[in-house]
Amino acid sequence: MNYRAQAGSKSNARFDSDGESASTVAREGTTLAVGRDVAVGPAVAARRLRDTAAWPAWGPAIDAVESDDRFVTRGTTGRVEVGGAWVPFRVTACTARRWDWRVGGIPATGHRVDRYAGETDRSRVVIEVPLVAAWYVPVCRRALDRFARLVESESSGHSSDADA
Repeated sequence: MNYRAQAGSKSNARFDSDGESASTVAREGTTLAVGRDVAVGPAVAARRLRDTAAWPAWGPAIDAVESDDRFVTRGTTGRVEVGGAWVPFRVTACTARRWDWRVGGIPATGHRVDRYAGETDRSRVVIEVPLVAAWYVPVCRRALDRFARLVESESSGHSSDADA
């Protein structure tokens, strides 16, 4: 399956924030956890986060994706187009609400969805960035803002999904 960013979504400033981001950054051991609350349940957020067809819509660094798997699982492989170059990826770990990958053979970001006790219509999406790649945090903040707009607009008017 091939997924490409919609026409007009590329720009020279695509890694810059559109104003102030609603995301936060916290150190968690050897990673920086870039997180953002979204107004959808954890199952909804996790499913969309694992959806390779959606990556170009919310990932500012990803122009296109090719993978045999629409939804990543452990062992999913494919390639992503980044800045005009195709780079292979492999998902190294995956659960219902978390996945990690290697891009170009290098350990990359981790992705997870945290749930709030007693809240079925809100969750926190987190991208974990290795400390050595701290320069990538602004890209992740932009990605999470885009992700929130995507899932919240898709879910408006739909019931939330409490568990993942």
